[in-house]
Amino acid sequence: MAPNFTILIKNSIHYPKFQFSKGNIENRRDGYLRHCTFDEVSHLYCPIFRLGFIVERAGENFTELAHTGGVIGVIINWDCDLDLSASNCNPKYSFRRLDPKHVPASSGYNFRFAKYYKINGTTTRTLIKAYGIRIDVIVHGQAGKFSLIPTIINLATALTSIGVGSFLCDWILLTFMNKNKVYSHKKFDKMVDIPDRGAGPGPCASEPSQQDSTLTDPRGLAQL
Repeated sequence: MAPNFTILIKNSIHYPKFQFSKGNIENRRDGYLRHCTFDEVSHLYCPIFRLGFIVERAGENFTELAHTGGVIGVIINWDCDLDLSASNCNPKYSFRRLDPKHVPASSGYNFRFAKYYKINGTTTRTLIKAYGIRIDVIVHGQAGKFSLIPTIINLATALTSIGVGSFLCDWILLTFMNKNKVYSHKKFDKMVDIPDRGAGPGPCASEPSQQDSTLTDPRGLAQL
């Protein structure tokens, strides 16, 4: 009958940053817990587990585990999106064996205890080595909620990392600012075309001086 023994695992979580708390037991007054057992679909908030169910979900054989003992972890995960309603924040259960069953020196779970009594005035003890199934409950999770300020910071960081940030800043300053002309004058250097100053027709009038030829090309663009 040991596989039909039941275990009640009562658990609650609290996220103080969001002032959010919730438990894994249905808040009802009709004696709901007296006649229910855990089911992921129909009885998610009835945390009463059969021992055989826990061992089976951990992938173990109950008969073998009862003879050598073992440690089973019941893992409760609370991952919650608090932008949604509280009914969407639900626990998720998983089960696994924690002790190394393939290592003969440390596999299984057992402990010793003694019973003391006297026989004819002599203190005697009986040493008992017991094998059992130990249940470790492990709870973890995280919660999140949308916030505008971290979103803006992360977006600005991403844009800066790919070089778009400077482009957007220049576009805003050159388009929407009142002193956009001042900003444009400081940011960009304007090159002025130098006209040809030849002195009329002659053998050298149509040829630019050697100095001018190094400064400008026929299109009037500055050269380095």
